[in-house]
Amino acid sequence: MTKKDIIMRIADETGFKQIDVKEVVQKTFDIIVESLSKGDKVELRNFGIFKVKTRKGRMGRNPRTGESVSIPDKKIVSFKAGMKMKMDVKQNV
Repeated sequence: MTKKDIIMRIADETGFKQIDVKEVVQKTFDIIVESLSKGDKVELRNFGIFKVKTRKGRMGRNPRTGESVSIPDKKIVSFKAGMKMKMDVKQNV
């Protein structure tokens, strides 16, 4: 399912114009990204939690030369599904 599919489905089920739904959906995503970029956690009840974690740096190896390379710490976004989502997915799979 794509963002466009979500927008079309919401518009069909609510009767709102697609352009209005698109603005709301996009603004929702923008606010989530903005919050995560500030380091905040985003918790959506019955859906899940988005948060930023730091992946520790490590030593890697250049496959061409075999030379050891230091890989620095890296910020990543993680998602943990909420209980309702877990149960719904489990029942329907």
